[in-house]
Amino acid sequence: MKILALCTGNPERLPGKSYKTGIFKQAVNGAVMIDDEGLVGDAICNRKHHGGVDQAVYVEGSLTLDWWSRELGRPYEPGTFGENMVISDLDNRDVAVGDRFVAGDFVLEVTSCRIPCATFAARMADPRFVARYTAAARPGIYCRVIKGGVVEAGMPVDHRLFTGEKVTMPELMQTFGRRLSEADLARYLASPIHHKLRALLEAGR
Repeated sequence: MKILALCTGNPERLPGKSYKTGIFKQAVNGAVMIDDEGLVGDAICNRKHHGGVDQAVYVEGSLTLDWWSRELGRPYEPGTFGENMVISDLDNRDVAVGDRFVAGDFVLEVTSCRIPCATFAARMADPRFVARYTAAARPGIYCRVIKGGVVEAGMPVDHRLFTGEKVTMPELMQTFGRRLSEADLARYLASPIHHKLRALLEAGR
């Protein structure tokens, strides 16, 4: 595996919307500094739902994006889904909370999956895209930065699997907002899950 692309965006207004978004991202040339808050210079306009230490870097796997390219009927350009990083030979369905992506001294840890929203649908110019993305069950991957650093496309990546019981990205999407069994709740809370999701799970016990 290797980093295929690093993507950042500037604040832009969606057609027909009054607010600005950082979802329009493009691949950058050269090295990028990544700290606890993500890629330095990347726009995050809605801090309530995006960004923060447990959503610092949004990752997509190239195998998943290849699937989407076939589904969409056109070549996929890095950054189209608002991702910060594309990793080669990675299928999002094979990723679980607590997995780590290591590139040199740089370390990411998976915290949660992407839940599609109206902004994403507007970005894709498809009002049905939230349902389409959910049905595909290949959600993108949010990560926290365990160790920051300077990274660039082409760097080798080691995918290190979480050693505990797995909570996969498709499962997280499927169960989002639903009440879990006691066994599943214990499994979710035993993983290094996103702090906001952890708070919701603990509140609903």
